[in-house]
Amino acid sequence: MSDDNGGSRSIISLKAMDVAVALVFFAFGLLVAYDSYRLGAKWAEDGPQSGYVPFYIGLIICVASLVNLVLALRVRAADGESFVSAEQLKSVLSVAIPTLVYVLAIQFFGIYVASTVFIALFMVWLGKYGWLRSALVGCGVSVAFFLMFEIWFHVPLPKGPIEAMLGLN
Repeated sequence: MSDDNGGSRSIISLKAMDVAVALVFFAFGLLVAYDSYRLGAKWAEDGPQSGYVPFYIGLIICVASLVNLVLALRVRAADGESFVSAEQLKSVLSVAIPTLVYVLAIQFFGIYVASTVFIALFMVWLGKYGWLRSALVGCGVSVAFFLMFEIWFHVPLPKGPIEAMLGLN
């Protein structure tokens, strides 16, 4: 299977993705309806119970998901249409995976160190900038965020061991 953007191999079809999204939303609606029913989704003497409105919202999500599922299964025009090609997925993952690593790094190194490294590496890797410029920009952005959040707004952000050594915790 190939897409219209250069013949790259398709990873998943549009129809398969439509079906998958409909099933995920159906499961979400079912979870909302189930938990709302568990909390109480009836009309009590003093008015609706706490799960009354969310229960019906969950049911609406389930019905809408089933409609989308039926439509996705019935449409033939999208049978061979590509949702994402191998090249497109590679581009998305080249940003998504480092971003996930960045989010995890915040837990261990704090937001300022993780952000400095993340910005600098992205500038070198995707922007093709030199190491010195990338390091200066990464440090500059982190210092600016530190001043803005910690000093001016008094909003503490997650800090790591380096900030602890500097007494900034």
